[in-house]
Amino acid sequence: MKRSRTSRTPRSAVAVAAVSLSLVMCATACGAGDDTDGAGTSGGPVTLTYWGWSLGAQQVADEFNKTHKDIKVEFSAIASGAEGYAKITNAIEAGNAPDIAGIEYPQVPEFASQGLLEDISAEAGDTVKSEFSQAIQDRVTLGGRTWAVPYDTTPNLLYYRKDIFEKAGAEVPTTWAEYEKAAEKINKYDKNIHIGAWGDDDAPLLAALAWQAGAKWYGTDGDAWKVDIDDTATKKVAAYWQGLVDDKLVLGTPFNGQEFVKAKSDGTVASYIGASWSAGGQMTTFPKQSGKWGIAALPNWGTAASGMYGGTSYAVPKGSEHVAEAAEFAEWAATSADAVKARLSKLEAPSSSLPANEALRAVAAESFDDKGYFGDDDVYEIAGAQADTVVSGWVWGPVQTTTNTAIQDAASKGTLTEGLAAGQRAAEKAIKDRGLNLAE
Repeated sequence: MKRSRTSRTPRSAVAVAAVSLSLVMCATACGAGDDTDGAGTSGGPVTLTYWGWSLGAQQVADEFNKTHKDIKVEFSAIASGAEGYAKITNAIEAGNAPDIAGIEYPQVPEFASQGLLEDISAEAGDTVKSEFSQAIQDRVTLGGRTWAVPYDTTPNLLYYRKDIFEKAGAEVPTTWAEYEKAAEKINKYDKNIHIGAWGDDDAPLLAALAWQAGAKWYGTDGDAWKVDIDDTATKKVAAYWQGLVDDKLVLGTPFNGQEFVKAKSDGTVASYIGASWSAGGQMTTFPKQSGKWGIAALPNWGTAASGMYGGTSYAVPKGSEHVAEAAEFAEWAATSADAVKARLSKLEAPSSSLPANEALRAVAAESFDDKGYFGDDDVYEIAGAQADTVVSGWVWGPVQTTTNTAIQDAASKGTLTEGLAAGQRAAEKAIKDRGLNLAE
């Protein structure tokens, strides 16, 4: 969405002391200073700094620079996860914030509630409302304000070894009950092969599966946050996976370790849970397994449903002196066909991200060539259908990092259920420590 760039009125400092009905109660957010009218002090183009880690980010910046004379974007790659977020946070606090940063959906409330993002409602709010579904809008709209522009949507899928399922006589499961039966068949066929794996080092995956089951870890009650991490739906998910681990029907191993990679490589795990972006990674990591893998909708609890596993947005960190220009880049990067083509097709390694903007999914599908790796299974068709089943009502909390760490630490030493209890306690304490209100 092209817009004229006008000067931006300076705003007072953000004060986040409570939570509104919509999620975040903030005083009016501030910019570090007035924007220019689209030109630098020397009369040249405005130069924006962009930090991120996503595949294709450099190519998106390059494509933007080809077609925009008044704005130039300089991309710098940073680490993903906690290390990258620490770098962004430290830069904001030191007054050296980038103008654009890649922020995953679970971290948007955390950054916004701490006053680390610019409110871009005036610049990009209309675009977010008109170009994205409500489920996607909810990932970046907090307290009635827009804090980022969404890029992708990430419903869970099941990646499975077609050859192993066929040899074991196991049907591709559509429900979690069928998944357990398929696990038994595969293990009976070969006791060294497990249908999948479970690791206690991936709380975001646990959250996605709880989301699918109808859990709502966070919510609001008046001006207070509600926390319900150890709710009935999540306990059901935890008990299910703990049972599969205890019965040795799935391999108990960290997801972020070499043992899991080796298990996929040598065929001792016959499936795993991923999002659409997993397809490109699968092809890159295991190129010789082309033709052996298939893609299916994730099993459910009896009704078609999905949660989201990750997902990235374009946000403007607090302190940017060019908020309007940064928002213009974010809008273009998330809604332009040229941006999607650059992000997905101009890479040595394939990327299979599913755009949150439905109109761009056909463009993305054309840009992604799996070279028959998954046979007739079209990751974009399957993931697109799953995106329509994402359960509404899920809210990410303002202390998600603390929550995840507590869950993982406790689960690794005990059980998943104990991990949930630890996450509940840690979230409640962290909310109070932040000066936010906690519902009784």
